[in-house]
Amino acid sequence: MDPFLVLLHSLSGSLSNSDLMELKFLCRERVGKRKLERVQSGLDLFSVLLEQNDLERARTGLLRELLASLRRHDLLQRLDDFEAGAAAAASPGEADLRVAFDIVCDNVGRDWKRLARQLKLSEAKIDGVEERYPRSLSDQVRETLRVWKIAEREKASVAGLVKALRACRLNLVADLVEEALQAQGSVNESEDGSPVLWDPAVSSSETP
Repeated sequence: MDPFLVLLHSLSGSLSNSDLMELKFLCRERVGKRKLERVQSGLDLFSVLLEQNDLERARTGLLRELLASLRRHDLLQRLDDFEAGAAAAASPGEADLRVAFDIVCDNVGRDWKRLARQLKLSEAKIDGVEERYPRSLSDQVRETLRVWKIAEREKASVAGLVKALRACRLNLVADLVEEALQAQGSVNESEDGSPVLWDPAVSSSETP
């Protein structure tokens, strides 16, 4: 049985009638009026989104946005747990990215917009991140990284993220990422195929 479908079934069973009404409203620009009129449950809506390729196991951004709009943090936690399990079974590169994301989320703070621009997020996407998570810097950083990873797909790498951090002069955060991965025995390949190693000659302090 597909774990992603099991997740969607679980989420659907936890939606209230008002939750479903809000989700239908939020999907008006994605789903035609007639299809929405036939939606009677979360599963109905998820099925439509799956058919339209707006929702899939490897691309859960829309699902996360919808749950965040409902402020259903319990359901967001289920999605996080699902993604954590998927990452654990993923390639070493995916696991390394997850470690790097956690470190960046804990340490970038108010500089997240500078990092977002360096990662080539548009101003519209940056504004969207801020609107979805107006009160949490950590969530703003994590959503920024998620949007970047979705856009880059298989090209998203720890090397690329470290390069962006250093371009923003967030050298302390870049050092923390590289040290954490070295500590767990990971060897991360840069874009030209050479190992990404911590260089003590690089400034270990952030400059304003």
